[in-house]
Amino acid sequence: MIRINLLASERRAAKAARGGAGFVAGQKMTVLGSLLVVLTLVGLAWRYWALGQQAQDMEEQIAAAQREEQRLSEILKQVQDFDRRRTQLEQRVQLIDELRKGQTAPVHMIDQVSRSLPDMTWLTNITQAGYTLTIEGECLTLTSLSDFIGNLESTRYFIRPVEIISSQVVDGNAKTPEIIEFTIRGTFQMAGIDSVAPPPPGTKGKGRGGKRG
Repeated sequence: MIRINLLASERRAAKAARGGAGFVAGQKMTVLGSLLVVLTLVGLAWRYWALGQQAQDMEEQIAAAQREEQRLSEILKQVQDFDRRRTQLEQRVQLIDELRKGQTAPVHMIDQVSRSLPDMTWLTNITQAGYTLTIEGECLTLTSLSDFIGNLESTRYFIRPVEIISSQVVDGNAKTPEIIEFTIRGTFQMAGIDSVAPPPPGTKGKGRGGKRG
């Protein structure tokens, strides 16, 4: 009687089947692990590329900012040069105006002094310090000196009061009368004429006056 051990065959088949399933599972794990490694490498590569792009963008922005800073610094320098030239021109214009005023002021000074000079009054010296005049002269009477001062103040070109610095009588002789030597001081004003109040009524002469009585 022949016996066939089917149980052993079934066992071998089951074992082979279990071995094949394990192999397949191992292959799946290997593939899955490889896929994860590849995905990780791809992610790292993309991250590296993205960081490189960001770094490049930052460098381009920094370079653009530096170019803009250089451009603005040049513009600022041009503005500063313009302000400096404008200041120089303003100073030159102011200097020219002052020179023009300085050229016309002595003419007006002498003209007003000449117009204010009464009869019997002579000038011996005029000293100018800025717009201040020190006038030395001679007259025959104190009335002439008073009229001279009043006339200067009445022109409104001289700031009140015009001061008498000194006055003295020089004795004459049989042929010449007594003479009064005087020194007065006044400040001339070109631009301030409109700011000075007009002389009060009754002020002695605006022109030549104070004749010897």
